[in-house]
This record gives sequence, C-alpha cells and structure tokens, in this order.
Amino acid sequence: MIKKVICVFIATLFAMTEVFAADFSVDGKSAILIEQNSGKVLFSQNENEKLPPASVTKIMTLLLIYDAVADGRLKWEDEVTVSEHAAGMGGSQIFLEPFETQTVETLTKSIAIASANDAAVAMAEKIGGSEEGFVSMMNEKAKVLGMENTHFENACGLDSENHYTTAQDIAIMSRELLNRYPEVKDYTTTWQDVITHTTSKGTSEFGLTNTNKLIKWYEGATGLKTGSTSKALYCLSGSAFKNDMGLIGVIMAAPDPKVRFREMMKLLDYGFGNYTIINGETPGTRVGEIPVYKGNEKTVTGEVSELVSWPVKKGAENSFESKLEIAENINAPFDKGTKLGEIIYYYEGEEIGRSDIVASDAVEKATLGDTIINILNNIF
Repeated sequence: MIKKVICVFIATLFAMTEVFAADFSVDGKSAILIEQNSGKVLFSQNENEKLPPASVTKIMTLLLIYDAVADGRLKWEDEVTVSEHAAGMGGSQIFLEPFETQTVETLTKSIAIASANDAAVAMAEKIGGSEEGFVSMMNEKAKVLGMENTHFENACGLDSENHYTTAQDIAIMSRELLNRYPEVKDYTTTWQDVITHTTSKGTSEFGLTNTNKLIKWYEGATGLKTGSTSKALYCLSGSAFKNDMGLIGVIMAAPDPKVRFREMMKLLDYGFGNYTIINGETPGTRVGEIPVYKGNEKTVTGEVSELVSWPVKKGAENSFESKLEIAENINAPFDKGTKLGEIIYYYEGEEIGRSDIVASDAVEKATLGDTIINILNNIF
C-alpha cells in the first residue's frame, strides 16, 4: 500500500523587477528561449518554422563527437587524417591540408571556437566512415532527441536544399550538449587559442578566434554556436548562466550579425529579468522513517535522491507544492539507495518533476540472535 502525505511549500521568490511588454519580440524570423535544466519554454516566436541553420548545425556534430568519446569509440588524443574532401570545404575553416593529421581534441576545439568546416567534416569522416555515414547518425540522433522538424544533409551547415531545422529543435540539441557534456564550455567560452599545422611544408601556428561575440559582450555567457550563410542569414544559439539559472536562446535568420547578438542579449535579459528558479528538497534531505520487516533494524530513513528545480515568474504568488508517496513498510534485506517512493512537485497545479525517495542505509535480514534481542526488548 502507498501512504500519501501532502506537504505545501510556499516558494520564496525574488522581488518584482522590470517586466517586459506583452508584445516582446525578436528581430529574426524565428526565436525561442528555454531554461536549461528543465527545458521549460520562456519565450517563443515562430519556433517551429523550418529554416536553414548554417553552422549552428555543428552543435549536433559536437554532440556526436562527445558521444563517441564518452562511449569509448574515440579518445581525445586519437589522430585524424584529413581527406581531400574535408580539406576542400569552403567557408569558415582552419585551412587543413590533405593528409595532414590532427588530434580529435584539436579538431573539436577548432569546431567549437572557430566554426571550422574542414575540421567538422574531418571528424565526421572519422566517426561515420564518411560524411554521408555521419549525416545518417546526425539524423538518427535528431529523432532520438525528439527533433521532429529537422533534417541534416552535411556536418558543417553549408546551404543545401534539404538541410533545415527549427529554433525549437536547435534548443533541444543545445540543451542536450550543455547538460550531458558541460565540459564543452571549456571551448565555447574560449575567446582565442592557437593550433599547430604540421605538413610536408613544415610547421606553422594558426590562431583561433571565437565566432561568438556573446562571450565577450554578455556577462555569464557560456556559448554556444553561431551560423551564417547567404540563405540562412545570421543565426545564433546563445547560452548563459546567472543567479543559479541557465538559459538557452536561439535566433534564426536575423538580418545582420550585429542584430543577432543584440537580439540575443535582449532575449537573455528578458529571461533573467523576469524569471527565477524555485528548488525542491535538497538531495540527502530525510523525509521520514519506514518500518522494516524481518530486518536487523526496525526502521529505515528515506531521503531525497535528486534536486528538482523549475523557473517561475518573479513576484508570482502561486504556491509550490510537493506530494510524498512512500511505501508503508519494506522487507529486509535491501541495499542503501533502494527506492522507497517518490516526492512529486507541482506548480500552478501541474506536475513539474519528481525525485525518488531512497533508503539512507542498507538493512540486513535479521538473524536468530537479532530476533531474540528484539523479543526481549519488547518484553522489558
């Protein structure tokens, strides 16, 4: 049986700050703003319109690179031999030469900082066997992530007839990259760096400069990726972290490069100015004792396993509620961390998240001696 205990927490919110007008909009064909942890949409504008993403495509390329390293298919020190196809990429590049070798780390850094098309295709061929094979992986990953309005045709974002995505889908893959591999920010927040070319012509250094001016112009910026072509115009997936809250904004088809950065800063200001984070119980918080049957302990304490947080409008008076659903008892033996129930959180009557309640300690099955001691304790 499940025992239900209702607890109500009134969220302590920050004082009301400037509230933007109801007709707030962004100068671009499409835009979206989400809170990074929860994925909650804070603002949207034509967010499902299919548009060419230009080099913002490389967010997916980076995600698949980090996936390959995480599951052991690649190591950062592995060497990659550059093909003629990769070296022949136009647009932004680090001027790799055919048969030049670079490490996975160097090529990844060049993609994240300098938006290098040649580095992106070289990595695509390394992981997928060919750029076409890698593109198939990109589209499969998009399906897994729920990017319903996306189709990739290349690894770097050069204009192609059937290469498109949406602001919402870009936000989805941006969130996945930042949440799953936060170390990518080591590169996406780097303004300048240097790599070394070693070819038959000798050794030379090449400077990398970040294409994302947001990291210089906006306090708390963490990334993420720019993109521009004649067809896509000017795109940006921008991310920032302030006041314990991460935001991801996407702008597509802005009319010029300065506008995309200006509008992104306005979009992030909108989020940080109007929203704050409310938190559930801290992991490790103890939420009661449960009777143990046939154990060497009479009870076990339940504790919250993970933090649940949610963005809410500043100055909102609505209550933040939690409902505890926990087992009335448990049979021994069981391990520390065994699930005993859940704590479920609601805001404005809608569920916003839940966390497992787990056993704070292991309990062994009672021995004959334990049973005798318990009987004697009950008698006396």
